[in-house]
Amino acid sequence: MTGHGTPADGVGGLDGSPYQDYLYGYPHKTAYRPLRPRPALREVWAGQSREALMLYLHLPFCEMRCGFCNLFTRSNPPADQVRAYLDQVHRQAARVAGALGDDTRFARVAVGGGTPTYLDADELSSMFDLIDRFRPAGTPTAVETSPATATADRLAVLRDRGTTRISIGVQSFLDVEARAAGRPQRRTEVERALAAIRDQPFDELNIDLIYGIPGQTRRTWEQSLTAALRWTPEELFLYPLYVRPLTGLSRRAAARRDRSADAPAADAPAADAPVDLPDPAWDHQRQTLYRQGVDRLRAAGYRQLSMRHFRRSDLPVDATPEYACQSDGMVGLGCGARSYTADLHYSFDYAVGVGRVRAIIDDYLRRPESDFDHAEVGYRLDADEQRRRWLITSLLRADGCDQTAYADRFGSRAVDDFPQLAVLADRGWLTATADRLALTAAGLARSDAVGPWLVSTAVRAAMIGRPAK
Repeated sequence: MTGHGTPADGVGGLDGSPYQDYLYGYPHKTAYRPLRPRPALREVWAGQSREALMLYLHLPFCEMRCGFCNLFTRSNPPADQVRAYLDQVHRQAARVAGALGDDTRFARVAVGGGTPTYLDADELSSMFDLIDRFRPAGTPTAVETSPATATADRLAVLRDRGTTRISIGVQSFLDVEARAAGRPQRRTEVERALAAIRDQPFDELNIDLIYGIPGQTRRTWEQSLTAALRWTPEELFLYPLYVRPLTGLSRRAAARRDRSADAPAADAPAADAPVDLPDPAWDHQRQTLYRQGVDRLRAAGYRQLSMRHFRRSDLPVDATPEYACQSDGMVGLGCGARSYTADLHYSFDYAVGVGRVRAIIDDYLRRPESDFDHAEVGYRLDADEQRRRWLITSLLRADGCDQTAYADRFGSRAVDDFPQLAVLADRGWLTATADRLALTAAGLARSDAVGPWLVSTAVRAAMIGRPAK
């Protein structure tokens, strides 16, 4: 592979922790930089395939900031800011729709954040008014919610406005574990929310759970898995806990280190302690609970679609238009949303720290409408990076990389473009056939090491060079 080379840390990254980073997109948003001059959206999307796009709407508000959260979100904003944000997104949507043109077709809609159901029922109706500018009737539409905000009146709006999938972040059904993860909630509230969701005719329910929480054991993890399965969700996501800079858990861990700098280390953390374990011990805990989760969900009739993603095997094949993240673009609305074309990924600025997040939201609200005719911050993907993105986003899925589709797209073979894949095969983490490259079960379990290992040296340098804020 020319241009960007092999991963910067060579094989060493594969020998370290299996939990290095979650690549939910490539390149990571920390690699984005201001685009100067700012390209016009009409030019950005000219010539791009617009037959099966994803629309992503970002609402950066929550009722609380969970201790593990490093998303672009603000907790408990003033009511007038929420209304102003919706008004501004309406203005942005009008400009974006004009830039895309009438021949654009959306295959999927997703609303995330933040917590979209932080909005009240009337605000949610306004949100769907702008979504309906883009989606035809029947377009699969997913909305994220939380136990505290999945109320009957909000869910009724979601139902009436065509939501097909509800995703709820439960994280743990045990109150003590939820608190240890920096998410104070009660199981009674969780069960009430799930009952309210199941009372509505949504096509799909997804439940998010976290493993690797301080004090969590195989027994308590089994309790959460069993509690979730009682609701027969169509999908589950099992997330390993991470402690990232500028998050609540990170601050708690730093404070704990300061308090105990001269004290001997405890043999095990209390259930309400911040995560501050030696890496090998924590890695072992997460790997053990990961394997337990995989086995439990498979036994319950779920297919594993990625390291995190599980879907019920008895569900019919989806007949709606398919969105492929490798090849299809995404249009983002809101100041925290990303947009993808084949060669440009763009957004507004990104931050995790509370002060900087608020500043970016304030800046977004002050923008004149004409600013939404341009891409602001982003990363341009040359031919090498386009190949690498296709490989990474495919390989981290259980069904792997379709070699024929790759060759049709790029005119070359992935195994020739990325000879370092032989390292994964030698370790028993990758299988290669004429048709497909796929991670083995052992490789899939180390997705959060394999993905970062495949990041190009150019993207890695851009990510490292961006200061935390």
